[in-house]
Amino acid sequence: MATHISRSRNHRPRILLADDHTLLLDAFRRLLEPGCDIVGTARDGHALIELAVQTHPEVIILDIAMPRLNGIEAAAQLRHRLPGVKIIFLTMNQDPDVAAEVIRQGASGFVLKTSASAELISAIEVTLSGRIYITPLITKGKPIDFFLSNAARPFADKLTARQREVLQLLAEGRSMKEAADILKLTPRTVAFHKYSMMEVLGLQTSAELVQYAVERHIVVARDGSQ
Repeated sequence: MATHISRSRNHRPRILLADDHTLLLDAFRRLLEPGCDIVGTARDGHALIELAVQTHPEVIILDIAMPRLNGIEAAAQLRHRLPGVKIIFLTMNQDPDVAAEVIRQGASGFVLKTSASAELISAIEVTLSGRIYITPLITKGKPIDFFLSNAARPFADKLTARQREVLQLLAEGRSMKEAADILKLTPRTVAFHKYSMMEVLGLQTSAELVQYAVERHIVVARDGSQ
């Protein structure tokens, strides 16, 4: 199957890939290398941000479910640090509200991992041309503007970006010290964020906090039901 990206013959798009599954990263690299320059791969959100700042890709293809910092939060930071980069989510998450919200937040594309490989090529071409691509498997044939205007907003909550980072790490089972080391904070500050979140959200236990994180897509359940 041809994987040529239809731009200038003398230009190969610079692509950065991020997914926490090594086999999938290797497969995506093999798929795209004939027509693109793969400038790097990352396996968690923090590594993705560091690598993107170093390599300045044109397109970042990333999953939502990644350890340490999920793809949604990583993309939000990257849009501020690399405002011209095109961001395409490639995920198992089939929630149309999630797709709509990441596009509203500035992403350029949303493709399912269950889609045909040719669809990822199409998504890259569309986003490089300045347009938005959402897989028809999500939009169900509706025009993109109609789809976006009628989808709910699942991420609207009362937490700050830093609190969501802390929440993801705690929901992944990290200790407060481990979360503090990753975020370069003190354990006392992490504890402050945790109990502030519980108070703001009206939650009583750590288990309720984890459930909130899963429901808001801050962290993704690892049972295959993403």
